[in-house]
Amino acid sequence: VLNTVLDTPGGQFTNAEQPARSEELLTRLRAEMVLPKANQPAVAQELAWYVSHPDYLQRVFARAQRYMPHIVASLEERNMPLDLALLPVVESAYDPFAYSHGRAAGLWQIIPGTARRLGVTQNWWFDGRRDVLQSTRAALDYLELLHEQFDGDWLLAVAAYNSGEGHVARAVRANRKRNKPIDFWSLSARLPKETRAYVPRLLALRWLVDDMQTLALKLPEIPATPQFAVVETGGQLDMALAAELINVPAELLYAFNPGVNRWATAPDGPHRLLVPAEHATEFSQALAELGPRERVKWSRHKVKPGETLGHLAERYHTTPAVLREVNGLRGNIIRAGDYLMIPHAVKSMASYTLSADARAKRKQNTPRKGIRTEHVVQRGESFWSIAQRYKVGVRELASWNAMAPRDTLSVGRQLVVWHQGAAPPANTARIRRVTYVVRRGDSLAAISSRFRVSVSEVVKWNKISTEQYLQPGQRLVLYVDVTKQSS
Repeated sequence: VLNTVLDTPGGQFTNAEQPARSEELLTRLRAEMVLPKANQPAVAQELAWYVSHPDYLQRVFARAQRYMPHIVASLEERNMPLDLALLPVVESAYDPFAYSHGRAAGLWQIIPGTARRLGVTQNWWFDGRRDVLQSTRAALDYLELLHEQFDGDWLLAVAAYNSGEGHVARAVRANRKRNKPIDFWSLSARLPKETRAYVPRLLALRWLVDDMQTLALKLPEIPATPQFAVVETGGQLDMALAAELINVPAELLYAFNPGVNRWATAPDGPHRLLVPAEHATEFSQALAELGPRERVKWSRHKVKPGETLGHLAERYHTTPAVLREVNGLRGNIIRAGDYLMIPHAVKSMASYTLSADARAKRKQNTPRKGIRTEHVVQRGESFWSIAQRYKVGVRELASWNAMAPRDTLSVGRQLVVWHQGAAPPANTARIRRVTYVVRRGDSLAAISSRFRVSVSEVVKWNKISTEQYLQPGQRLVLYVDVTKQSS
């Protein structure tokens, strides 16, 4: 069957032969495909894998039903090949929460540096790499730039999207220097191994969609109509409350808004939500009836001795910046007896099952083979050094904790390690978490000296400022080496 498909010319229509626009998206793609049907062994190999995994295809294209209509519409608006709507299958299996060991995130698997270049928002509250609107805009911007850079060759643009334009540009220069062709197949040997499979994988999907009947495959139908509507919120909005306004599960709202990291949309925007298309009018009307202070829950908190802005931000699942802004504070200093207005979640954190914290906790708590150990990160440690201690892989260690190997490890962070029965190294057991109650006359320098830790570590562990006065009764968290506490 594969040979029959690869040897079959077709899929091309003249203007006179163009079929009427279909309301089923894959049918439309078949009618308007632009990328070549490359009769190459690498394409046949990738196609064979897809054909032998029909359950995988069912899952992926079922997920695509939610997002592909927007991507196809965006491609049409830019007059780009509709085939590129299949690229998120290769990148993320159309999973907006996908996160790779290379720190790539979202449907289009955009890395942090590229996101910054393309103007994608990334902060504690919101990651635009996972947001359907921002990530699609950025990915198509990038593909258009690459298409122009490589003289209108879409296969080279796709290769550069995967490996970076530098790899492809060097391969082009090398072949030109030797008077060799500069098409993808002629450059392939000079490109990274991953890229040599990446482009054929996309072309295999193009074959697959074009020849489903010949391949005896049946994929889920994907409606061409938009599956979501964009509704302006005008400010921060609790996700659980938003879901209640239209009587849908919060998980569904997170699935349409995977860029939302926390229990609410970001205080500084974007101030909009993607909602199921059939609920857009209902949502807009319900939102209009809410007052500004009804969109998140507010508490009036009396500051107790020992509490800091960092502690309160952690307790209420927000940030010190938000607390400073809503309370008109210029710095981090708060005093016992003061009152603060604090915005926080309407429901318990357990209700926000697709927030970044909930997804990370679920990943850490997933049962695996071996012995589960919780490791507190010490100064100077990295994923590599911790993996070496426990004799586990760096990628596995990062994955168990919903991170990537190049993500920053903060001192005091708790990691879950699954190892094969060997006792943790002796020096791991030396570090203990200590809660110290500040006494009259204490200073950061004095406390740091007493426990053999640095001032910068104490500041980081407790999210406080070196300019902040310590208050008697204030509680500080310290991670101390017990072998250094002899005096």
